[in-house]
Amino acid sequence: MKTAPTPGTAPAPASTRRILVASLIGTSVEFYDFYIYATAAALVFGPLFFPAEDPGVQLLASYASFGLAFLARPLGAAVFGHFGDRLGRKSTLVASLMLMGGSTVAIAFLPGYAQIGWAAPLLLCILRFGQGLGLGGEWGGASLLAVENAPKGHENRWGMFPPLGAPIGFIAANGFFLLLGTILSDQQFRDWGWRLPFLASSVLVVLGLWVRLKLTETPAFREAAAHDALPRVPIATLFGSHLRATVAGTTGVVACFALFYLTTAFALSYGTTTLGYGRQAFLGVEIGAILFLALGVIVACTLADRTGATRMLGWGFVGCVLSGLLMGPMLGSGSLWIVFVWLAASLFAMGFAYGPLGGWLPSLFEPGVRYTGVSITFNLGGIIGGALAPIAAQALAARGGLGLVGVYLVAAGILSLGGLMLLRRR
Repeated sequence: MKTAPTPGTAPAPASTRRILVASLIGTSVEFYDFYIYATAAALVFGPLFFPAEDPGVQLLASYASFGLAFLARPLGAAVFGHFGDRLGRKSTLVASLMLMGGSTVAIAFLPGYAQIGWAAPLLLCILRFGQGLGLGGEWGGASLLAVENAPKGHENRWGMFPPLGAPIGFIAANGFFLLLGTILSDQQFRDWGWRLPFLASSVLVVLGLWVRLKLTETPAFREAAAHDALPRVPIATLFGSHLRATVAGTTGVVACFALFYLTTAFALSYGTTTLGYGRQAFLGVEIGAILFLALGVIVACTLADRTGATRMLGWGFVGCVLSGLLMGPMLGSGSLWIVFVWLAASLFAMGFAYGPLGGWLPSLFEPGVRYTGVSITFNLGGIIGGALAPIAAQALAARGGLGLVGVYLVAAGILSLGGLMLLRRR
C-alpha cells in the first residue's frame, strides 16, 4: 500500500511529476484562456460585439468586458477558497478548471452583434464573468498544490511552477494567433478565425482534468483536518485574524499584474494602432520578450530559496518602477528593437515580482485559511493592478501619452513595496 508523504518530505518521483505537472497545466490553461481573450479584445471584439461609431469607444468597451473577469475573481476566490479550505484542494481545483474552461470554449460559439443584437455582448460578458469565477480559485489552489507538497527548503522552487504557466499560456495563445495570421486573411480572421483558439482550450482542459483527477490531497490539508484546524467560515477567520497579511499580500500582487497587462494587452493594442506596427510583427516581438518572463521566474525562485522570497519580490517591484520611468522613451521610440528591449526588461523584472508569489503568499497564512487567503489576495491585487490597467492606460495615453501611462507602473511598484514594508513592521 502506498503511504502519503508527510509535510517537509518529498513525494515519490512519479507523484512529484504529477503534482508539478498538475500545478503547471492548470495555470497554463488559466493564462492561455486569459490571453486569448485579451488578444481578441484588443483585435476583434470591439467591432464584433460592441457597436459604436468611434473605434476608441469600441476598444474601451471591449477592454471593459476584459476587466469584468477581474471583478468576478474575488467572488470566485471566496467561493472556491471556502471549499478548498473546508473540503480539500483536489476537488476544488477540478471544479475551478471545469468552470473556467467551459466558459472559454463557449465563447467560441457566440454570434456577434450583427446576428443577435445586444444579446451578443450580454452573453459575452456572462461567459467572461464565468471565466473570472473559475480563475478566482485556480491560481491559489495550484500554488498550494505545489508548495504544500514541497520538501523543506524547496518551497519557492516548487512554487515557481504555477507562475511558469503565465509564459507558457502566453506563448501558446499568441503563437496560435500568430499562426492564424499567417494562414488566414484579415477578413477570415475577423469572420471566424478568432474562434479557433477558444475552441482549442477544450483540449487543454481535458488534459488538465486527466492529470488532476489522479492526485491525492496535500499533506498540509490532511494534517489540519486531522487536528480539527479547519475554520467553519474561512473568510471570516481570514479577515478577523489575518488582516495585516491579507492587505500586505494584496498590495504585493499589484506590481506583477500592472507590469503584465501593460506590456502585453495594452502594448499590443497601442503598438498596432497608435504606433502603426504590424500585428504579426508586434506579436512576434511579444512572444520573444515573454521568454524573459520565464527566465525571471526561474532565476528569482531559485534565489528565493537561498535568500528569501521577500528580497526577490523587492527587486521585482523596483524593476516595475524603472519600467514605468522608461516606458515613454522606449515604447514610443519608433524602433521595434528598442520596444523589444523594453518589453524583455520589463517582463524579466515581472519574473521577480511574480515568480516568488507562488511560495510567498502561502507562507502568509496557516493551512486552515490558506486557500482563501492566497486566492483573495491574488485576485484583489489583480483588480487594482490588472483590471484597471488597460482601461486606465488607454485613457491616460489619450490624455498625456505614454509618459503618463508609465506613472501607473511607477505607482504600482511603490504600492507593492509598501506591502512588503507592512509585513516588516509586523
